[in-house]
Amino acid sequence: MAARHHPTGQRDRVTALLTMVPMSPSAKATNRATGALALPGLAVSIITVSDRASHGTRENATGPLLVAAFADLGAVTTHAVVADEVPAITQALADAIAAGARAVITTGGTGIGPRDVTPEATAPLLAQNLPGVPELLRQRDVAANPFVALSRALAGLTAAPQRTLIVNLPGSVSAVTSALEVLPAIVAHACAQIDGGDH
Repeated sequence: MAARHHPTGQRDRVTALLTMVPMSPSAKATNRATGALALPGLAVSIITVSDRASHGTRENATGPLLVAAFADLGAVTTHAVVADEVPAITQALADAIAAGARAVITTGGTGIGPRDVTPEATAPLLAQNLPGVPELLRQRDVAANPFVALSRALAGLTAAPQRTLIVNLPGSVSAVTSALEVLPAIVAHACAQIDGGDH
């Protein structure tokens, strides 16, 4: 089982953001019944992209962090670890979509290194680009780390009928921790919109 750990106050910030997110009637009913603000039953797949993590020579820190954060909010999570290879990444994305994931979050491989190919593996699957998502995440961190400008992360939706949300994140713990302050609310709102909810 993935270890669960969160920076102080992170879960409270995520919960506060979720109070502003329109949810489906079933989600609202679950929240009224439990008193918890969550992503009840939402299928979220996490994919770690890392040569070293896939070979067991480096700790996979960001994948379990994402799994724990979304699971704590009630999502049904899966987690795969693949090497920095376009076919392997594309296959992992396709497998997650085929398994019914509403959102797929990748971590790693978004930079400009010779092995950074996650955007290339993601792009062919996107029917609608959502450039505002990676732009927002970069803007949040640019004051502390101007090198986030070199990130090539993508976000978007796959084609109908399923229209799965895919978001690329960097492979650093700091970037993922920052993204988790806003990403669950974005996922919830995007899924509500896909399901025909109000803006």
